[in-house]
Amino acid sequence: MIPSEHSPSATSRAVTPAWEGLRVDGLVQGVGFRPFVWHLAREEGLRGRVWNDAEGVGIALWGPQAGRERFRRRLRAEAPPLARIDAVRSVPVGEERPPADFTIVSSGEGPARTGIVPDAPVCAACLEELFDPAGRRNRYAFLNCTHCGPRYTITGAVPYDRPSTALAGFPMCPDCAAEYADPGDRRFHAQATACPACGPRLVFRRAGDEPEGGDAIAAALGALGAGAVVAIKGLGGYHLAVDARNERAVERLRERKERGGKPFALMAANTASLDGVAVLDEAARAALEGPARPIVLLPKTEAGERRLPGIAPGLVHIGFMLPYAPIHYLLFHEAAGRPAGREWLEAPQPLLLVMTSANPGGEPLVTDNHEAERRLSGIADAFLEHDRPILVGCDDSVVRPRDRGAPVFLRRSRGHVPAPVVLPEEGPSVLATGGWLKNTVCLTRGGEAFPSQHVGDLANGATIRVMESAAAHLRRVLEVDPRVVACDLHPDFPSTRFAQELADRWDVPLVAVQHHHAHIAAVAAEHGLTGPVLGVALDGVGLGPAGEVWGGELLRVDGADYRALGGLRPIPLPGGDRAAREPWRTAAGLLYLLGQREEIPARFRREGAERIADLMDRGLNCPWTSSAGRLFDAAAALLGLREITGFEGQAAMELEGRAQSRGPVPAMSGGYRIAGGQLDPAPLMEALADCRDSGWGAAVFHATLAAGIVDWVASAAAAQGLDRVLLGGGCWANRILEEDVRSGLAAAGLRVFTAEALPPGDGGLSLGQAWVAARTMNKE
Repeated sequence: MIPSEHSPSATSRAVTPAWEGLRVDGLVQGVGFRPFVWHLAREEGLRGRVWNDAEGVGIALWGPQAGRERFRRRLRAEAPPLARIDAVRSVPVGEERPPADFTIVSSGEGPARTGIVPDAPVCAACLEELFDPAGRRNRYAFLNCTHCGPRYTITGAVPYDRPSTALAGFPMCPDCAAEYADPGDRRFHAQATACPACGPRLVFRRAGDEPEGGDAIAAALGALGAGAVVAIKGLGGYHLAVDARNERAVERLRERKERGGKPFALMAANTASLDGVAVLDEAARAALEGPARPIVLLPKTEAGERRLPGIAPGLVHIGFMLPYAPIHYLLFHEAAGRPAGREWLEAPQPLLLVMTSANPGGEPLVTDNHEAERRLSGIADAFLEHDRPILVGCDDSVVRPRDRGAPVFLRRSRGHVPAPVVLPEEGPSVLATGGWLKNTVCLTRGGEAFPSQHVGDLANGATIRVMESAAAHLRRVLEVDPRVVACDLHPDFPSTRFAQELADRWDVPLVAVQHHHAHIAAVAAEHGLTGPVLGVALDGVGLGPAGEVWGGELLRVDGADYRALGGLRPIPLPGGDRAAREPWRTAAGLLYLLGQREEIPARFRREGAERIADLMDRGLNCPWTSSAGRLFDAAAALLGLREITGFEGQAAMELEGRAQSRGPVPAMSGGYRIAGGQLDPAPLMEALADCRDSGWGAAVFHATLAAGIVDWVASAAAAQGLDRVLLGGGCWANRILEEDVRSGLAAAGLRVFTAEALPPGDGGLSLGQAWVAARTMNKE
């Protein structure tokens, strides 16, 4: 008979002290977990010890059962903000005498598997110190603790301790050393801890001059107020900053950086400061104020368009982020008149700053003081910088909020890297090198995948070297020797050549993964899907298995294997690769297909327009593609929205914005045909060619394409006997298309999975490549 809770025997067991062993798995090293356990055990009146070892964190508890049960509940509920607990397991504890107290002991046998967490924004406790006039860290730009501050960007190697970080050259003063050694202090073993007496220093200087004396923050704010472009060194690199309300300063920055029409991101002191310039719902607020502090795309208001001209020309969204490093808070604090305490951060602040990545001309992000002077010459008027090295460059992450579920990543970087994606099964360690655009690399270890920070487009040698450095850094901090290398199927990508070099050097297999297979595999990997699924891959272009130019594919994917079930009807690209930058060319090719060849030179008064039909007749430099991205481009050009692009995706973004401004419309009856596995939107495109209302045209394009995709996929799902549909590829960053297709497929009884842990576009390719390669090796 099991005694009741109130029986004498149950009460006796609850009070009688005993030993209990726990093993905590997850990201629990280097995040203040041991001092948290120490505090918790003491509060519950328990004795014992806690330690790090190769498996994670071990805990031995001695005390009454009731106290130990409360301890276990609180262990998960109150864990430090940077910790991630995957599992808490009971383990045996050898018989021994009760200890006198609860202690933190040195690591157990074997090397500690130290986890490096993403950079984190300043915590509330540190903000109190930052704005405390009587505190020793008042207005100190480098304060942090175990709960906040830089991590990944200052770590050069493991184990994660001070000699391996950017603080190696800053010996701790006695006060900081005492905090570091005290398990009751929140800076216990905080490797980046520092203060004005012993830590890095902030300086302000004009371009070409020596650092100025006086308050660097005040000088930088004064320069911004005077319309200067100021390069600001942050956590993962430099930003180029100007006063966002100064139209001339914004235009000057745009010209100097040769940014064309590409939008700028802004930083505001708080969400209250966005009132009147952007629309903010709860999903957007949660993303802005979350621990990653990404750039969040928010709809512009009419007032925002007037008050912030030149920030996001022609687009309906502006990217905003909130401060995350002390240097950012100090700029807003200075503008607010240096108030004491944190109350001022709840009120709207007038200062808005353009904060755009300092990577001129498509080059990598600037991270070093000396290279900043050289590479930003002619762009920055002044520099606000410091002497703490940035060991790993890391751009700001960019997300688009969803009405339901996690935001859509457009760029996954600072605040998220190197957090792993948990895989559905373990396999050999794979290094995947990604694609050409929006490159990332990915390294797997056991049942986890670690995608790198955003590297960028591999259009120059400097960015290719950053890709190589990112791969080497992941190997160092994860202490992994890859057994397989994976890459894109395209042989001419720099990432493919890099993968081949590594495979040859290490004498390991190389697995080339078809581009769209990788897009769908990335979604399968993050959602733990191991069986057959349907995949709808919509993007710009990717090399097909026989050299085709793919970009709108319906696939059956089963781990390492895939089969093409169909695609968008191919369209011509007059001029080849130029069509990606000149949407009018794709539109001209469509007019030719629609029998309207005489319309081409009349509609598009561009050099070469009169020769397009002749080139088509002769089949010269007119490759065919199933690309959904080029279909968006063609629609934008036919509607008169964009004939030449200044940056990737501009035409599609403007098309989406015009549709969003117009509002929903019904799908066009008979706007598409489905035959032989092909989705043909020719009737829709013919209607757009005659449309004179660009708002209606943009809206009906989205509605009709979505309806066609739903019918196309539902038919294939029935034929294949599958009910799981995965959406991958850059076109799924389009909010209207994703929501319409998702809701339509759900209404058809299908389960829909989209990218949540990584971008749906090429930023997620490396994860898909790694997963396909691992499944390939497991199958052999």
